[in-house]
Amino acid sequence: MRALIAGNWKMHGLAASASEIATLAAKMKDAAPTDADVLICPPATRVAAFTAKFSGSAIQFGGQDCHADPSGAHTGDISAEMFADAGAAFVIVGHSERRANFGEGGHNEGDADVRRKAEAVLRAGLTPIICVGESEAQRKAGAALEVVGAQLAGSLPETSDDFVIAYEPVWAIGTGLTPTLADIAEMHAFIRSKTRIDVRILYGGSVKPGNAQEILAIDDVNGALVGGASLKADDFYQIVMAGGGKQ
Repeated sequence: MRALIAGNWKMHGLAASASEIATLAAKMKDAAPTDADVLICPPATRVAAFTAKFSGSAIQFGGQDCHADPSGAHTGDISAEMFADAGAAFVIVGHSERRANFGEGGHNEGDADVRRKAEAVLRAGLTPIICVGESEAQRKAGAALEVVGAQLAGSLPETSDDFVIAYEPVWAIGTGLTPTLADIAEMHAFIRSKTRIDVRILYGGSVKPGNAQEILAIDDVNGALVGGASLKADDFYQIVMAGGGKQ
């Protein structure tokens, strides 16, 4: 299957950031064709503008989170339908930074919240990227598979299997730390055993140009969810090219 290389810009990106996307688009246009799908999820304020500006490029755009309802009295929230209206193709749901700091009543966002959001993304005709991953304490306790298995059981939508899964060990996000290649292979094989053979499973967690090729070569790693390295065209381009030969 085609790899998906997705960039999560988090709370970074202004109008001027279009220059980085323009550089990336030019590099991709001048290079040999790649077998990777390329996605950037900028802040919600830039989705419509970037989608319009780069409509002729090979880059797709998506949202970083959405509300489960299509509309309503939810000040500051954005629905999946709004992202569809803005031209998005994907929406990330259940990222660890959302699971840890947000949720109804000020509580952490739980699996049921993530499932509702994933089903909302499907309702809007978009593809959800559903994030799962264990903490450092959970891994040290030998509970990584159990934790991720429970997240999958509680977070995956019941209405469709047209989704992407992103495995992100929480302790590796933005820290510069990565699991061993064997650890990544074990977890991705485990996730594959819980899903269809053609569901794309991405790895996320300090993916950089220097480690992308070896990570993307692992069986059942069908792409990457990239954080900081996706903000710079040169770095992100190298990761895209590393995933371009993945089938």
